Amino acid sequence: MVTAHVDLSTRLGKLQLSAPTLMGSGCYGSGEEYASLVDLARIGGVVLKSVTRHPRLGNDAPRLWPVASGLLNAIGLQNPGIESYLENDVAKFADRPCAVVGSVAGFSVDDYAYVTERLAARDEIDAIELNISCPNVAHEGETFACDPELAERATRAARGVTDKTLIVKLSPNVTDIAAIATVVEAAGADALAVINTVRGMSIDVDRAAPRLGNVTGGLSGAAIRPIAVLAVWEVARAVRIPIVGQGGIETARDALEFILAGASAVSVGTGNFTDPRAPLNVSDGIRAYLAERGVSALADIVGKANPGFLGGR
Repeated sequence: MVTAHVDLSTRLGKLQLSAPTLMGSGCYGSGEEYASLVDLARIGGVVLKSVTRHPRLGNDAPRLWPVASGLLNAIGLQNPGIESYLENDVAKFADRPCAVVGSVAGFSVDDYAYVTERLAARDEIDAIELNISCPNVAHEGETFACDPELAERATRAARGVTDKTLIVKLSPNVTDIAAIATVVEAAGADALAVINTVRGMSIDVDRAAPRLGNVTGGLSGAAIRPIAVLAVWEVARAVRIPIVGQGGIETARDALEFILAGASAVSVGTGNFTDPRAPLNVSDGIRAYLAERGVSALADIVGKANPGFLGGR
């Protein structure tokens, strides 16, 4: 039996998405860059590039290097800083026909609170992604996402200054991602983005030197998908809040792995660089998969392959 209508909507806290597809931070601009190629009304939303309290020039070049089944990046959070961002950029997001999620990065707990409050106050911003994969300058470079106490403090600080949906992005570069997820949930996160990039590097054997100007970078793309699916599986067994699965999603079947593992939505990042229509193909493929099985709603298959799924939908 094939259903006449399939409901692809999903909810992340207060944020209602008409489709389960978000576009990864730093991989889709503000949406307008893809508007001539993709009907933005057919995607769930765009996660904007991370913004910090103060302007950042980013890392030395080269910042990108393609590797087998993936991409290494070391952009270094280049951005104009929150004040310039609010003055010159945010107003144009008002005309987007999809959700707009602001991304906040910081190097201290106070940074996270300050930037979240300033950005979330704008009507153009529907939700906040908290990028806690940054080094804390007051803790000898300890990354927020890799330390339960720092993750908890950053999340609680952001939670205290906005009622909008707060999506905390977790790092895979930890021993127990589920433990970090549990702490972040208790601190007030409405949803979790699982995962961020995996640390890696590439060496030019002819020059006998690292290829990236920053030496190391974050690996994204298909190469990290099995790592990301496992992380979603583990986190979905530890928390009840919704999960955005991300890491190497290029096709609908890729996305379905995450959804069946326990993700209520998915984010497409590096896949957009090779196929700008990837998010539409993902949504259409998910719809066809559900229709072929007589399933009327996306929510009915979230976590279906995960016996320990706690039910964050």
